[in-house]
Amino acid sequence: MRLTLYQIDAFTDKLFGGNPAAVVPLQEWIDEKLMQHIALENNLSETVFFVPAKDSDAADFEIRWFTPEVEINLCGHATLASAYVIFNYLNYNKAEIKFASQSGILRVSRQNSLIAMNFPSWPPVAFNNPPLNLKNALGDADIVGLYNNRDLLVELAHEDAVQNCKPDFALIQSTEYKIIITAPGKDVDFVSRFFAPTAGVNEDPVTGSAHSQLIPFWSNKLNKQKMTARQLSKRGGVLLCEQQGDRVIMAGNCVFFMKGEIEL
Repeated sequence: MRLTLYQIDAFTDKLFGGNPAAVVPLQEWIDEKLMQHIALENNLSETVFFVPAKDSDAADFEIRWFTPEVEINLCGHATLASAYVIFNYLNYNKAEIKFASQSGILRVSRQNSLIAMNFPSWPPVAFNNPPLNLKNALGDADIVGLYNNRDLLVELAHEDAVQNCKPDFALIQSTEYKIIITAPGKDVDFVSRFFAPTAGVNEDPVTGSAHSQLIPFWSNKLNKQKMTARQLSKRGGVLLCEQQGDRVIMAGNCVFFMKGEIEL
């Protein structure tokens, strides 16, 4: 069996920026254990697989995402990378892609040079039961607020606190949470970082799914519908964000890095 693999840098307009995703188009699903082995071999934060949808009226493709350790229910940067591959390399001629996923239908469209994704909005709620050692896990960070939805959202006072945070990944793993840290930005509306050692990814470079929580959170705090966000990882990435009722829009650029072949 031979499979084509693309590696795409998502949420960036510069090679070696943003978040790299491995994209593997399939004609039909392969064994789940094999997909997990491929993701482990790639050793990127996510490897994404998609197949043509069985119900073409409901969706164009079915999509699944794997970290090196587990399958996850939503991934933004690998969805963006998949759409980039479909629009640019798979002779797809529609203006919009509909992906069927564990998190429902995800709509992705071109917006001039950007690709925009329509994702679920997951407003986090105040959380009054902090995990033991959370403050120490985040390098003795001064925590302003604590919220929860799929992931634990930790509000810090300012951008420098997010930038300079020195996480203890062993302690973060012991909390059993994936953790977002966030604060107001200096030249963008908000900044963040994302730690997920429980999913085999210590720090994710740019995390679209985390913005399903961050966008409604900051939209409410800032009383703004349209915002710009930056993830302050070493590679860094920028997202154009919009809150639309029970949905969020996040848009960004992609850069092609590599096309290869997997032989099994």
